[in-house]
Amino acid sequence: MLLCTALAGCSTTRILAPGQNRLERNEITVTNPEPDFDPSELNAYIRQDAGGRGIFGWKPFMSVYNWSRRDGIWHKIGTAPVVFDEAAAGTSINNMKTRLEYLGYYGSRVDTTVTIQRRKAKVNYEVTLGKRYLIDSLSFEAPEYSPFAEEFKADSADANGRLKGMYLSEALLEQESAIAASRMRNLGYFGITTDNYSFEADTLGGGAKLIYRVLEHSRHDSPDAAAPLRTFTIGKVSIKRPADISFRNRVLLGLNTVHPGDIYSERSVSNTYSRLSALRVFSSVGIEMRQSGEDKVDCNINLTSSRVQGFKVNLEGSTNSTGLVGISPRINYFHKNIFHGGEWLNLGFNGDFQFMISDNARATEYGVSAGLSLPRFLGLPYSAFHGAAIPRTEINLAYNNQDRPEYTRRIFSTAFGYSGITRGNVSYQIYPLQVNFVHLYNLDSQFSATLARNPYMRYAYQDHLDAGIGAVLYYNSSPDIIPQSSYRFHKLTFDLSGNVLSLFRSSMKTNSDGSACIGGSPFAQYVRGEYSWGITRSLDPDDRTKVATRFLVGGGYAYGNSSALPFEKQFYAGGASSMRGWQARALGPGDSPMDNTFIIPSQTGDIKLEFNIEYRFKLFWKLEGALFGDLGNVWNVQADGFKLRDLYEDVAADWGTGLRLNLNFILLRVDWGIKLLDPTLPAGKRLIGAADWLHRGGNALHFGIGYPF
Repeated sequence: MLLCTALAGCSTTRILAPGQNRLERNEITVTNPEPDFDPSELNAYIRQDAGGRGIFGWKPFMSVYNWSRRDGIWHKIGTAPVVFDEAAAGTSINNMKTRLEYLGYYGSRVDTTVTIQRRKAKVNYEVTLGKRYLIDSLSFEAPEYSPFAEEFKADSADANGRLKGMYLSEALLEQESAIAASRMRNLGYFGITTDNYSFEADTLGGGAKLIYRVLEHSRHDSPDAAAPLRTFTIGKVSIKRPADISFRNRVLLGLNTVHPGDIYSERSVSNTYSRLSALRVFSSVGIEMRQSGEDKVDCNINLTSSRVQGFKVNLEGSTNSTGLVGISPRINYFHKNIFHGGEWLNLGFNGDFQFMISDNARATEYGVSAGLSLPRFLGLPYSAFHGAAIPRTEINLAYNNQDRPEYTRRIFSTAFGYSGITRGNVSYQIYPLQVNFVHLYNLDSQFSATLARNPYMRYAYQDHLDAGIGAVLYYNSSPDIIPQSSYRFHKLTFDLSGNVLSLFRSSMKTNSDGSACIGGSPFAQYVRGEYSWGITRSLDPDDRTKVATRFLVGGGYAYGNSSALPFEKQFYAGGASSMRGWQARALGPGDSPMDNTFIIPSQTGDIKLEFNIEYRFKLFWKLEGALFGDLGNVWNVQADGFKLRDLYEDVAADWGTGLRLNLNFILLRVDWGIKLLDPTLPAGKRLIGAADWLHRGGNALHFGIGYPF
């Protein structure tokens, strides 16, 4: 309370000199708005930014800056006030006019209204959009000789479709020049650039009559320069790799798509760059195309050194007011060139350790894994692929051991498949073969009795063989490990198990319950899918505040040889990246109370729905804050039934706050989640009041690395 009073009471204009005013806010209003014009397009052209954005517009750290008149700790923590500069506002007007002209709004006006109250200036930029001209006709002019004239003529129909009916603008014509020049370079015209394209528009009739020209010489060429409007072929091709990295030349030659004697193609050069970069063995890939004759161009590929091995560490931890503590470490060793041909080796260790502070209850889980990724599609040569990406072959092995008070379980896993990235930046993993063997033993007598009474649980907790196919599709608009601006993602996982084995069911032995077995264990038969969608939007130009949202839906269904999803394939809620008011596996299914069969919580379900929203804001230095809310739960379909109309009655909710240390290459996170709506409580008492937030079981504290979504 004392800190809030100090922040609120300290004026953000105290240190200003006489006659100075602090820039409080910039606004842009459009007097004649058009549906396809976004005023935020002009934000980047305002010379002065008001700065000091804080929590929902409150600027506490600008007040902190004013705690001291001298340069010191408060100046480093706080945000300096921005002194309004009228000349900068004038520059902003000119910048906006130039931008509007570039976008095709000819003769636009920008005026300012400055309002000053208590030495705080609010600037409103009033934009009047200028006239736009539709392109209603095109004519084409090019040097009249073959073969370029024929190629240009063939492209003119597409160009007419791209331009006719569009609004005239410099931005549109620059885009068209880039498209057309790139197409010609892919056809062998090595020397052509956007500077070889010229446009002339006649707007006297109200519309725009456009003359589309291709110049024999670039506007920057000397008059006696050789004309670029001829095709080139590839001459010499050389690949130079660093001496300190051992790498098989056969792999480099297989990935290269630029070959002596071929017609020059910019796409082939780009494909080679993408393929060699995707190896991740070299820190940079440089491709230089140099003219070596009248119609020849040589290709020089230069590769530079990179660190090929290292470690990755991840850690999540959580605790709640009941005394349950969970720690989940993950350590991976990687080598990106283990056999000197771009093969990736990944060795991993992961654990999940849970214990109660008040007693000796423990749940210990650890796993080891080994993965080998080969830079080729086994069974097909490099020449079978013509694009920028070649699928990699994935071979994975894993062992997992879980020791709980109720049982001990071991899982042996192997998978074979392919991975890669499509043109649309969608990464994929497709596994035509996935095999898991699950073995349970050391069952507690009370737990065994519970399984005998509950057929659904008995099917979930038994030895079984899981053999099928799987796939993962993932898209993220940001390539950064820790995105700094707006981004969105989609992720879809899919598993189908047991269908092939079911074809041979008649030749298998069966258990007393009728399930077919292989080696004494029944095989699992089910379908399972999960989809998550998320978007993070920046609320200001300097990315100081963001709103992140995620929606997740998952479901699985057992059939045929199975009556329940295997436990390891069931869904759970709670934890550092889920419902943060609960520990992992401590929520659901539906309105079910905590299952006393398990000393350490193990609540799971066949269906999962979850929605998360988070307001993120920068504080000072590398620190960020967050306010968040989570909605969701898991449900059992085959055991309890699932009625969509009753869904809202079982939805859990929480809210909380978080603190993050963002070091750009790694983000450390702590989140404190507080239960708001608990479906396990009696009807009418599920909304949890503030008086109970700090009580036993009312909140949870989570530690993690990276954003939760």
